[in-house]
Amino acid sequence: MTRASRLKPARLGEKLRQIRIAFGLSQNELIRRIGFTDELIREEISAFERGIRLPPYAVTLELARLSNVYVDALIDDDLDLPKRIPAEKRAKVSSALTHARALVKNNSLRGASY
Repeated sequence: MTRASRLKPARLGEKLRQIRIAFGLSQNELIRRIGFTDELIREEISAFERGIRLPPYAVTLELARLSNVYVDALIDDDLDLPKRIPAEKRAKVSSALTHARALVKNNSLRGASY
């Protein structure tokens, strides 16, 4: 029996590097900034950025929070990061999502034909 490998987002490493550079941080400074000094070393950040390894979920989440984007923007290859990092408009997207969830909860969108 072979072990199925987890699908890797092709652009994740590129996006992680883009975030680090946007903040003007070295790989070691990035580790300190996201609070993983006891868990990560520079070589691991390098492996994440080169697409050799996938970062742990907690690291991905902290990088998304640092750059003020949703995790989706990091892992979805069809989405680009905003031109400006940290992003300024996450709150607006968040309120739009909250509104959409409320519509679904109230059955306003259920059964609609598209």
